[in-house]
Amino acid sequence: MIYEGKAITVNALEGGVVELKFDLKGESVNKFNRLTLNELRQAVDAIKADASVKGVIVTSGKDVFIVGADITEFVDNFKMPDDELIAGNLEANRIFSDFEDLAVPTVIAINGIALGGGFEMCLAGDYRVMSEAAKVGLPEVKLGIYPGFGGTYRLPRVIGCDNAIEWIASGKEQRPADALKTGAVDAVVKAEQLQAAALELVQRAISGELDFKAKRQPKLEKIKLNQMEQMMCFETAKGFVAGQAGPNYPAPVEAIKTIQKAAGQGRDKGLEIEAAGFVKLAKTTVAQCLIGLFLNDQELKKKAKGFSKIAKDVKLSAVLGAGIMGGGIAYQSASKGTPILMKDIREEGIQMGLDEASKLLVNQVSKGRLTPEKMAKALTGIRPTMSYGDFGNVDIVVEAVVENPKVKQIVLAEVEAQVKEDAILASNTSTISISLLAKALKRPENFVGMHFFNPVHMMPLVEVIRGEKSSEEAVATTVAYATKMGKTPIVVNDCPGFLVNRILFPYFGGFAALVGAGVDFVRIDKVMEKFGWPMGPAYLMDVVGIDTGHHGRDVMAEGFPDRMKDERRTAIDALYEANRLGQKNGKGFYAYEMDKRGKPKKVVDPSVHEVLAPILGEAREVTDEDIINYMMIPLCMETVRCLEDGIVETAAEADMGLILGIGFPPFRGGALRYIDTVGVAEFVALADKYAELGALYHPTEKLRTMAKNGQKFFG
Repeated sequence: MIYEGKAITVNALEGGVVELKFDLKGESVNKFNRLTLNELRQAVDAIKADASVKGVIVTSGKDVFIVGADITEFVDNFKMPDDELIAGNLEANRIFSDFEDLAVPTVIAINGIALGGGFEMCLAGDYRVMSEAAKVGLPEVKLGIYPGFGGTYRLPRVIGCDNAIEWIASGKEQRPADALKTGAVDAVVKAEQLQAAALELVQRAISGELDFKAKRQPKLEKIKLNQMEQMMCFETAKGFVAGQAGPNYPAPVEAIKTIQKAAGQGRDKGLEIEAAGFVKLAKTTVAQCLIGLFLNDQELKKKAKGFSKIAKDVKLSAVLGAGIMGGGIAYQSASKGTPILMKDIREEGIQMGLDEASKLLVNQVSKGRLTPEKMAKALTGIRPTMSYGDFGNVDIVVEAVVENPKVKQIVLAEVEAQVKEDAILASNTSTISISLLAKALKRPENFVGMHFFNPVHMMPLVEVIRGEKSSEEAVATTVAYATKMGKTPIVVNDCPGFLVNRILFPYFGGFAALVGAGVDFVRIDKVMEKFGWPMGPAYLMDVVGIDTGHHGRDVMAEGFPDRMKDERRTAIDALYEANRLGQKNGKGFYAYEMDKRGKPKKVVDPSVHEVLAPILGEAREVTDEDIINYMMIPLCMETVRCLEDGIVETAAEADMGLILGIGFPPFRGGALRYIDTVGVAEFVALADKYAELGALYHPTEKLRTMAKNGQKFFG
């Protein structure tokens, strides 16, 4: 044993070859935390000091290679002064450079996921052999930063600038075939052949058959492009990537600028350029918000794992009510491996559900994400029925019938009599109280809400709603089923609108107030889209459906009359009464026509102004900042109330619900992170400026206390 630590060991093999193995004790994955970096320093020094070493292979004792840096540790470093952070970054980079400079050949055996710092470790080696089961990549831009362990310097010199820019700016994981094609790895082999292939390659280098020093040299020098070639490459890429990323995500373009600045430099200077740019990005609000989202996501996964320990296994599920929603749920379940019965009382409903599932599966095949064989298996996993014949074997039933409490209660009571005693019933309601629906059931402890968002296949969030009598096992089983379906479940307590819709309707309330004050809805949409929303509120309301919005608003008004009841006639009332229901019937705030791909495209429709004219009050001057505040203050305040009321357990879950459920701008981190960014005291003062608009804008007493005490929702 040449070196033994808690994360890394170095063992002597035959013929002067040593194996540097990453195997972090007490963890399911390898990652670059302080311990691992410190041990890598010691391991490299030990190899360097041993004259008997002729070659090195680097392996992993886990199913993954290295998943990247430990963000939970490194996020604390981002609070350090710039010069200290740069110095720390360069110190870590010296370890990678010293490994790269070993006097013997090095081969990296990539057995599984090698991302971020994990892949940067691979780039520091001379040769890379990749398992067919592995993936590599540099996903740092998704966190608002870029690679900081030499990735922006080494990758362009290994695979060329064009490929490196695409890999780094997109942040995508790369499959073995693509990695081999670009030259990111030197060989791809079956998993069981990986160790032997790495040993063979290092022995060929030791024997002199392969010139490892010549292979290494380009990583030490400037990029071999002349000034004109550099300009063509980098300026074109910056323009294209800026257009793709948009103004709110600076990291991809900053990565290109860093590659460009270091193009004419050797390694040490190039790494200094990378470190300076990395620190600049690490200090941005965007990075703090996106890293916060990553940590929130980890918290959600940890909670879901906790629920899985008490969940019952779902081997067969069912959906009541076919159609578009039922077909989407059936597709999601069957495509992820859980067979599902799809029941409807109408033949046409069954056919619509099957058509929806088939369309989604065909689309996956056409995009290369699914083989025809797997599509056929998924389709056979959806069993249409008009009777309860096989429901005795079902583990969970998702009710997705019409949004009417009486109809739902009748259907739920009916199905309860057909299933085994421990089967879970879940209602896909978006607004109706789970505790109310449970009153129709003999076993309310087996009943929960399971709110999917439309379209099911695209929206990642599922709200699992705990009613007054829902058992922990019922909640846990539903969470586990949602996770198995590839969704992100968030457990919330019962209230009108649950979490996401309860927060969304005050946002729409701010919108209604603006339109009532004579502000053009097209202008409002443009301002809010510039703020970062995927679509403005008028367009969103058209997509949701004016009738759905009208019904939801009434439910919210009944549930929270102190702040959500509005006696005034609004734009939603005017459009609803004029039967302008949005995309579903071709006219809402906008008119809709089909584009070349057969998708609805919005166009401005002047006739809507006649419909809206009767609801317009006295026009008032508002700035773009006013528009943002009119809409964001009530949304943020309702998020605060949901947290205070215990509808959701943590700030992380509240923010993730908004990101995943309604497209809250990710670079702003969620409503509570947004308040933190503004400053809690500053947000309270801002809300007080708009207090005349009503109770939706009034800060809670707890928030005022937080402001006085200098508290935050995160950190």
